[in-house]
Amino acid sequence: MDIRRVVTGHDRDGKATVASDGPAPRTHDFLSVPGMSATMLWSTAPGQPASAADPTPAARSQLPLPGGTCFVVVRFPPDDSLRDVDPAAAGAEHLLASPGLAELFEPDNPGMHVTDSVDYVLVLDGTIWLDLDDGKLVRLGPGEVVIQNATRHAWRNLGDEPATLAVVHVGVTR
Repeated sequence: MDIRRVVTGHDRDGKATVASDGPAPRTHDFLSVPGMSATMLWSTAPGQPASAADPTPAARSQLPLPGGTCFVVVRFPPDDSLRDVDPAAAGAEHLLASPGLAELFEPDNPGMHVTDSVDYVLVLDGTIWLDLDDGKLVRLGPGEVVIQNATRHAWRNLGDEPATLAVVHVGVTR
């Protein structure tokens, strides 16, 4: 997934300027899960000052510590296309694409997880279903938002087209 990322900063005189303009440095288009893609756009550590220095390439986890943030865009293929996926290969790619998050996926319930974060989730395109603890599926379409309050959940694409989500993880203490 190609995403142009424009990052602002300050010049020597303190005036706003474009610090970088180009492709996001951390994109992973899955080989074992055709149509799945994850792009980390920016990450901040707790107390990190605003600067033009790009912290994203060095981020060790998609899930920030309390007070930190991480901005990602994820594309989910339709669940029907996942029938022939090798779970071990997909798991290895998830560890690479979404470190810190992939380790939390439940082995007996693919994709189900809980995080120490409040996540602001915006559906950019397609249709996606939020799967919660109580078994209720909540259908979401373009322009709709979920505020995910550190609850157990998974994302299911029960449609026939890919769905793309923009997610901001904000690290919290549960």
